[in-house]
Parts: sequence; structure tokens; C-alpha cells
Amino acid sequence: MQTQNFKNHSRMVPGYHYVTLPLLLLVLIGSVVNLVNSAHENVYSASLLVVLAIATILIAFFARVFALKAQDRAIRAEENFRHYIATGQQLDSRLRMAQIIALRFAGDDEFVALAKKAANENMSAKDIKMAIQHWKGDYYRA
Repeated sequence: MQTQNFKNHSRMVPGYHYVTLPLLLLVLIGSVVNLVNSAHENVYSASLLVVLAIATILIAFFARVFALKAQDRAIRAEENFRHYIATGQQLDSRLRMAQIIALRFAGDDEFVALAKKAANENMSAKDIKMAIQHWKGDYYRA
């Protein structure tokens, strides 16, 4: 597996991003075309296909969002525990979730200082990631 760094840390799931989403988009387009071209007696069934396509897209979207939210909660707990082990204190309450997620890539030697700097300077997640000198990969992110 390739070592993670700022340039390659984002994760694309090919089956989801490159297969499922385009297929769902094609189904939606096809169902709308079917609705537009349907005869008067077939409008009801064609409308149901459009509604079904939209519902399927929403299910795919929410399934991804819910999984990422659950993972974000786990990351917050892990990083809070990591900070507590290092300092005896919880993470600064001013840190936003995006900042905590970015801090998970910081090596143990720079984590505490970077967390303090992120809270004091209200750094963006991107700025936090760019400030990391010793990248700690997260190879299990969904």
C-alpha cells in the first residue's frame, strides 16, 4: 500500500464513486426521458420510475453520509483519547470536527502542539494537514 501524504490521502471508493453514482445518474436521466416521452396513459408508471430513481439516489447518498458521520464520531473519540494520553487533558473544545479529523494525520511528536495551534489560530483542515511534518496514515477511512 502506498504511504499516505497530503497529496494522496483522500479516499475514492471505485465501486461507489465510479460505478454506482454514474449508474444512478443514468437511471434518473432515463426515467425522466421516459416520463417526458410517455403517452398519457403511461404517465403514472413513468412518474413512479422517476420517484424511484430519486429515492434510490437519496438512499445511496444517506448511506454514505451516515457511515462517514459514524466514522467521524469514532475519530473524535480516538483523537480525544490520544490527546488525553499525551497531556492528561481532553482536546480543546474550540476545535471543530473538521480540524479534529485533520489532526488524526499528525504524528505523535507534533500532535499536541498542532492541536493547540489549530485551536488558537482557528486553522482550516487544509492548513492543519499542510502543517504536518510527520504524516501518520489512516488506511481504514471509509
